[in-house]
Amino acid sequence: MFRPKIPTMPTPTGRVTPPAVVEPNVIVPGSHTPPAYPTQPVRSRPTVQLTPGTALALVGGGTAVVLVVGAVLVSLLLAVAITGASVAVCAVVLHSLLASEAKRR
Repeated sequence: MFRPKIPTMPTPTGRVTPPAVVEPNVIVPGSHTPPAYPTQPVRSRPTVQLTPGTALALVGGGTAVVLVVGAVLVSLLLAVAITGASVAVCAVVLHSLLASEAKRR
């Protein structure tokens, strides 16, 4: 009851082909065959050539990216500065209101 039942391999019912015969390769030491490919390496990708127009486009694109990223960072810094100043003003106003409330009692 507590012993596992191991399934048996089913026997093939169709046409069975015999296994292929593998013949061992004979290796002769000392025989060197020259490579079938050319000895000079073939470049897999073309060389990139920059023309004055593409160089100018790359410089213009890089400048635009730097200007946009700089504007975003400056605006974030300005937003943080304005938020900090407004929180400081609110803290001063609350402090003065609480101090004047304590003096009235």
